[in-house]
Amino acid sequence: MYSHAVPYPVREAVLLDALGIVDLAAVAVFAITGALVAARREMDLLGFILVGTVTGIGGGTLRDLALGVQPVFWVSSPGYLVVCIVAAGMTYWMARFLDSRYRALLWADAVGLALYSVIGAFKAELFNAAPVVCVTMGMMTAAFGGLMRDIICGERSLLFNPEIYATAALAGSLAFVVSAGFDIPVEARALAGFFVALALRAGAIQYGWTLPKYVHPEPPPRPGEGVDRG
Repeated sequence: MYSHAVPYPVREAVLLDALGIVDLAAVAVFAITGALVAARREMDLLGFILVGTVTGIGGGTLRDLALGVQPVFWVSSPGYLVVCIVAAGMTYWMARFLDSRYRALLWADAVGLALYSVIGAFKAELFNAAPVVCVTMGMMTAAFGGLMRDIICGERSLLFNPEIYATAALAGSLAFVVSAGFDIPVEARALAGFFVALALRAGAIQYGWTLPKYVHPEPPPRPGEGVDRG
């Protein structure tokens, strides 16, 4: 399902086939998150499919464009579009049965984020990208589909919430890439990256984990301000 620039051993080729299945699952999960936002906005079926498809393939499209992959993955493998359409359509009929669409959105998005943080980094590795580029591609693949979803739907992006979000994708990609320096099977590296990203994002959802944020300092008082003139 993937084409890569350099020959890989048979073991890696088998892994690529497995990764293709995981990639389809990640696309489906992100398409569902897009459809859940469409449900919050009470869109029609076409709106569900549009938002779900953009969410499902958006991050991967930017990744492939940045890596110079031609054509991008969903053009050479239209099955990704079919998965997005089916996932969004199923969500259209099932969203009404969810007691809390927003809660379901957060957890589905967390799983998709963790999957894509590894998939994006691994695909960059296949093209012999530098480690820092691999980490960046992992974070971009994981976070940008959701960003597009929220912009289209007029939602406040999860990227701009104080809770850990893009940082979780960064950590998952980093765990996957850094572990390449050790004698660890690539399957174990992928699992490590996935669980690092998912654990951080789950902690943010469940316990409100945040990073310290910048606080603008109070400007110094002007001459005469604060002086009691009584």
